[in-house]
Amino acid sequence: MNVSSFIAKRYFTAKKSNNFIQVLSWVSMIGVAIGTMALVIVLSVFNGLQHVLRTVYGTFDPDLKVEIAEGKNFRISEDELNAIRAIDGVAGVAQVIEENVVFSYQESQTVVRIKGISNEFLAHNQLDTVLVTGRVRFEERGKDFAVMGIGVAYKLGVLMESNSLEIEAIYPRKIRPGALMSANSLNRKRVFPAAIFQVEQSFDEKYVMTSLDFASDLTNFGDKRTSLEVYYAEGASESRVRAGLNQVLGAGFNILNGDEQHADLLRAVKIEKLFVYIALSFITAIASFNIFFCLSMLAIEKRKDVSVLFAFGADQKLIKRIFLKQGGIIALTGAIFGIGLGVVICWLQETYGLISMGMSSSLVQAYPVKLVWSDVALVGLSIAIITVLTSYRPALLASRIEPIKYLD
Repeated sequence: MNVSSFIAKRYFTAKKSNNFIQVLSWVSMIGVAIGTMALVIVLSVFNGLQHVLRTVYGTFDPDLKVEIAEGKNFRISEDELNAIRAIDGVAGVAQVIEENVVFSYQESQTVVRIKGISNEFLAHNQLDTVLVTGRVRFEERGKDFAVMGIGVAYKLGVLMESNSLEIEAIYPRKIRPGALMSANSLNRKRVFPAAIFQVEQSFDEKYVMTSLDFASDLTNFGDKRTSLEVYYAEGASESRVRAGLNQVLGAGFNILNGDEQHADLLRAVKIEKLFVYIALSFITAIASFNIFFCLSMLAIEKRKDVSVLFAFGADQKLIKRIFLKQGGIIALTGAIFGIGLGVVICWLQETYGLISMGMSSSLVQAYPVKLVWSDVALVGLSIAIITVLTSYRPALLASRIEPIKYLD
């Protein structure tokens, strides 16, 4: 009889085996499974939230946004614009003027963020997918039009059905220091409402989009621009486009992709995801202490069997390895079931939307989830580390048993 068969026979057929230890083993497996499942589901929810944010902002934001590093605005020549359009991977570039102005409509007034943008935007925008009413247009038959967020339209009480009511845009002129304000100190231009969009609250309650010429005339920016919006061609490489922009524009400009345009928000989501992961890992570690107690009691119960193994020539490393493997079997079984349940639940939620948000005005009807296999691997690694930490001490104690005390 070899050592392995002897261990199996003594362990699985021993009449003195304690049922309580077996129950504790099952409790340990269930605890690990629940903790693992919770980790997979919660991390997937945060991934789904990030995906929803990127999708929502992607309907409003360009592929790349170019801003001046220092200052508020800059000038760009037509030759530079043509050079940007000639970069491999660039499908178009739009000039932008953004500024805070006052909008007045009948009896209502509110401060909005006007975004004047050149006509290149119309060929690449995705606002059509989030329009509540109307159609995207900025100039038509000599009239200026505005596309506004639903929050702005609500504050002003805009009537889209009426084509005769204009919105008045008001912006202060540059005046000399010490000069008194008067009616002539304000620029006033009128614009017709063309469409209402609903993207996200921070956009809906602030942004109004108009033509570049309208915004330039209103703000007296002239040929100054606050940013450029660059749109990718199909199959474009971001690194190549960035390199081309750096070559054309030189230093002094910030080139931001979709994530970088909302870096603070996405960073907050990632930090929250990290802390939730750490908290649930600690909870799983506490649940895994059952493995520690289970192996400790097993080491006490099997002292005679361990002594026999020592008599057969086993060393401390073998004994330690046996108990570590026992802890690994318990944790691995629980982890496999937990990951499996977590993956199935995430798939069901993603496919059928079992748990809804419970709000009719929410961006998505069901809680968003997105399964990322790197997170699953991270959860598995966490369980492995927790298993080693909880199993090592009982395995060490079992390997230090003095055989002579427990042999008949």
